[in-house]
Amino acid sequence: MAVSVQGQNVTFTPPAGAVGLIGDMTDWRKRDPLPVVGGQPLTLRLPRGAWVEYAWVNAAGEAFADPDNPQKSLNPWWPYPRAAVVGAYARHPLWLAPEARLKGTGHRLTWEGEVFPGTRRAIVYTPHGHQPGTALPVYYVQDGVAFYRTGKLGDVADRALEAGLTAPAAFVFVEPGDRNEEYYVNARYLDFLTQEVMPRVEGKLLTPSVRGLWGASLGGLTSLFLGAQHPDLFSRVASHSGAFIARPGATREGVIDTVGAGEWLLDTLRGAPPTHLSVSLDTGVLEWLTGPNRRMAALLAEAGVAQQYREYPSGHNWVTWREALPEALLFLQGSG
Repeated sequence: MAVSVQGQNVTFTPPAGAVGLIGDMTDWRKRDPLPVVGGQPLTLRLPRGAWVEYAWVNAAGEAFADPDNPQKSLNPWWPYPRAAVVGAYARHPLWLAPEARLKGTGHRLTWEGEVFPGTRRAIVYTPHGHQPGTALPVYYVQDGVAFYRTGKLGDVADRALEAGLTAPAAFVFVEPGDRNEEYYVNARYLDFLTQEVMPRVEGKLLTPSVRGLWGASLGGLTSLFLGAQHPDLFSRVASHSGAFIARPGATREGVIDTVGAGEWLLDTLRGAPPTHLSVSLDTGVLEWLTGPNRRMAALLAEAGVAQQYREYPSGHNWVTWREALPEALLFLQGSG
């Protein structure tokens, strides 16, 4: 048996060739693997209702999927994560309800980038029945393809609208080129949005009544970073597991530092709270960013920023973010 669950105790039985266990419990590669000793199982105590993702590591340090566990994750980047559930992972009622009968429409855009090189892509998602020229909230969504296909943000927006829980909104799902460069507190990303994305969308397909930014991890970081700095442009932010361990220009072994760079944005906002924003923050409790997100939420609350903060019994993954979408949407777009 690959994984067995007794109460809150989860036992992982290593397959042949496994020398270590990584996953939400080790922040994947950010901490050392949990060692396999003598081929014996590893038992961890995890929250009730948790969804935990993991993989095994071989002697060469390569991650591989548990061959005895068919439960895959929603991870669009790695093929090896498998999942275990401690009891039942709760789903939001909007995900349990039937799909909306009246669905929105996606408009695909492609162009050659100027601020950042390469072919750029976006999907403009408008609610059912939208008439050009009608003003409505417009959210610019980072990691657009993942939010569109894996998170299904357009789908949950359709469900909420049809149920009368939210007002109509549009979403511009913007796909990154090099997300590490673009999202890691880089002011040039605003140039990309204002010089390349907005002119292709606004006045042609959409008329924004207000603008928002939406993202997960690094996308959540840049959404709050830019939203806080530019009250003339943005009034709403949704951030899932925001990578708030970050500082402009900080690197670790040649890559951006999301482990030891400190909480620069927290310190910045302490001196200039973004009171013009409505902010939805959430995070999983099985990830290294839980503390920074709690501290960010506390700062915003103390500063009187309109905000909500929620935690989910899972890690830094798309199950956490997909399940968080309904409450973020209801907070930012709720009709009452």
